[in-house]
Amino acid sequence: MKLSRATQDFGRRSRLAARAALLAILGITVLAPFACSDIISSSASVLSIVFDSLAAPSVVVGDTLRDTTGAVVRPVVHVFNFKGEEVAQAPVYFLSPDSGVTVDSATGIVTADSLRSTPARIVATIGTLQAVQNVDVTLRPDSLQAVNALDSLHYSVVDTTLNVSPLLQVKLTHGIAPDDSAVKSWIVSFAIVAQSDPRLGELVNDAGLASIVDTTDASGMAGRKIRVHPLFITSAVDSIVVNATAKYRGVQVTGGPVRLVLLLKPAG
Repeated sequence: MKLSRATQDFGRRSRLAARAALLAILGITVLAPFACSDIISSSASVLSIVFDSLAAPSVVVGDTLRDTTGAVVRPVVHVFNFKGEEVAQAPVYFLSPDSGVTVDSATGIVTADSLRSTPARIVATIGTLQAVQNVDVTLRPDSLQAVNALDSLHYSVVDTTLNVSPLLQVKLTHGIAPDDSAVKSWIVSFAIVAQSDPRLGELVNDAGLASIVDTTDASGMAGRKIRVHPLFITSAVDSIVVNATAKYRGVQVTGGPVRLVLLLKPAG
């Protein structure tokens, strides 16, 4: 005999109730079949945290971390849920376990209070997840000067390995000579401001890749090379002029822009 739909539903509910009662007697917690998947896929469930590079490689003693325009900056952190979606306004907290800097726990704004020989760690935390970026503490940049204001390159049309110049360098210092000190980990910008053809030369780093900025080393030095394309030389003897600049709080450091000149002569 075929049972009615109502009778079938009642029977199914009875069996489920009996099973739940048995599990309860055995001390087993019953979860709704959708609970686990809902937890994993929840838009509020954090899976990962990504800490963007800081706006500058260093912060000046007695000042806050600033970008190249001089504006005070907050660290940028991205938080993602299990769906790969970014979680807006996630409660990220900041700290530093190192001396030399203090970090506002809510905003992440970094302030330097004393020099240190190694970079300080800035830690972003949400729940049990953490991400870290490093920042150097340096002296206030006061003066920029040329190390080799004039250099030369003997170029070759056939041997391209000869067509990269020596480093055109500048030095960034704090204080007044002879009692000045090197300013480390500070951004210096380079720009070609004069050449006979815009295709003649390009600024490159030590790896030979196009680059117009450098960061000062422990001795306050920064520099860039020039790769020369001889096919665009307009006369046998030519030159390329480069300006180097550094800024603090959006204002050019005294001495800048520093004029650097590369003379070009044929090899042999």
